[in-house]
Amino acid sequence: MVKIRLQRQGAKKAPFYHIVVADSRSPRDGKVIEKVGTYNPMTDPATIVVDKEKVEAWIKNGAKLTDSVKALMEKAN
Repeated sequence: MVKIRLQRQGAKKAPFYHIVVADSRSPRDGKVIEKVGTYNPMTDPATIVVDKEKVEAWIKNGAKLTDSVKALMEKAN
């Protein structure tokens, strides 16, 4: 199954996340199909940048959002 989930980047104690489309069996920071956005929790307020057209296209093709990405998408709207 294909999922839209977070991929952690950044240094220790300074996280930065890419919102990516990946196979559910691949590791968290492993191979991705496509990068669709970013999330930076270190800024105040947190910065969320998402290509909503790409996300909607992937959902239409059967991709599932993880709980954390679903919450971020609601905040981004």
